[in-house]
Amino acid sequence: MNQAAMQDFGKLVLRIALGALILLHGVSKLKNGLGPIEGMLVANGLPGFLAYGALVGEVLAPLMLLFGAYARIGAAIVAINMLFAFGLAHMGQLGQLNDQGGWALELQGMFLITAVAIMLLGPGRYAINQR
Repeated sequence: MNQAAMQDFGKLVLRIALGALILLHGVSKLKNGLGPIEGMLVANGLPGFLAYGALVGEVLAPLMLLFGAYARIGAAIVAINMLFAFGLAHMGQLGQLNDQGGWALELQGMFLITAVAIMLLGPGRYAINQR
């Protein structure tokens, strides 16, 4: 496999990992509803209907990543979604470490940074709208 093909395959692996893992959160919200998110939004003085943005960030955007359809936009939506997650659900954990010595928000941080990486790298050639 040549260097360009390996890079494109690496981008595909990155897209699939982020898309699949975020999509699982979205499926949970489809099954269980958006009530907890609405509550957090309202508690922070924001309108509850913004909770539907979680479905955009955790269902639509991951599908965009998985298929490589406007993957940079999908990654940007995931990154914005993760910033909302940090601000609404995890603000108190920003400086905390977990029991193993790692950052308490390492999963959320990995989701955010992976989304930023995909925004910068693009989807690669194994995508619906590759360039």
